[in-house]
Amino acid sequence: MTEVSEPVAVLSDDECWERLRTQELGRLVTRIGDRVDIFPVNFVVDGESVLFRTAQGSKLFELTANDEVLFEVDDHTDEAAWSVVVRGHARALDTFAEVERADTLPLQPWVPTLKYTYVRIVPHTVSGRSFDRGPEPDRYGVQQY
Repeated sequence: MTEVSEPVAVLSDDECWERLRTQELGRLVTRIGDRVDIFPVNFVVDGESVLFRTAQGSKLFELTANDEVLFEVDDHTDEAAWSVVVRGHARALDTFAEVERADTLPLQPWVPTLKYTYVRIVPHTVSGRSFDRGPEPDRYGVQQY
């Protein structure tokens, strides 16, 4: 009998962090009341937290009003894909020592704007999935069990 592999696998916490460290662009999800927003941000992993820079505006205001966030990163090739979601709390770095240390990290704005505020997402959970890509099985034929 031929063994059928599962096309979806759960990633361990370590595998999630390994994948996050390979990327620079993610999506920050914020919520205030019934309003949900999503923002693309470039980021860096610092230990087991996510750090990004921002300017004054709606993103920073929303984080001040409700610091609970989701942060999602994914990637794909022709053969495989993955997605990691960080659930946690975001806060602006506010001490000189924190900002001075953050300035040593490889994190620069992607667009030519001044972004003075560093924001750290400290996760309470990290979850991820990996996916083997391929053609859809025959939806109407005999399925292997």
